[in-house]
Amino acid sequence: MNISDVAKKTGLTSKAIRFYEEKGLVTAPLRSENGYRSYGAKHIEELTLLRQARQVGFTLDECRELVALFHNPDRHSADVKARTLEKVAEIENHISELNAMRLQLLALAEQCPGDESADCPIINNLAGCCHTTVKPDTH
Repeated sequence: MNISDVAKKTGLTSKAIRFYEEKGLVTAPLRSENGYRSYGAKHIEELTLLRQARQVGFTLDECRELVALFHNPDRHSADVKARTLEKVAEIENHISELNAMRLQLLALAEQCPGDESADCPIINNLAGCCHTTVKPDTH
């Protein structure tokens, strides 16, 4: 199977497939005499795993670990579950950080008259001057 067929089957671009190959995340495909890559079912599985793992937030290094686990017949589902729950915790932490940022921005916007004057509590606060820091309303 050629790279364009693999791209269609996996939902990845040819460029992404070559990138994953270059990074050693997938098994190197065989090369025909003319130098074209020749992919098989194993590559489809690896690339599908990579695409879906990336979609849910796994980093390239984490994807490398997942591919290694995929190929390891002695793997334990507990290891995969632990990595997945670690990723969930990271995402939850990121959501908390984003929510705190959102609340801070809403508090800043609330302080700003949004009129034609040059005085802007948002700029003053972000610059750390002129006014005390606005605390977000947590209600």
